[in-house]
Amino acid sequence: MSIKVRYFASLKENIGRSEDELILTGPLTVYGVWHQANPDKDKPNQVLAAVNMDYVDWNSPVSDGDEVAFFPPVTGG
Repeated sequence: MSIKVRYFASLKENIGRSEDELILTGPLTVYGVWHQANPDKDKPNQVLAAVNMDYVDWNSPVSDGDEVAFFPPVTGG
């Protein structure tokens, strides 16, 4: 199972890369993708997640070929 992981805005700078390609052997949630891609980093507070450009809960499952994106909340003014 192949998953593309993308990081945006300040999260990209904090992690030090803009994306990962994960090869997984079994079912995983969005939280599991975060942990697999960043085993030495806790999930940051207030980070949003999307699968295939749709906002999702961190407990949502991911499937082969999905794109999982992580980004800080967007604010406007």
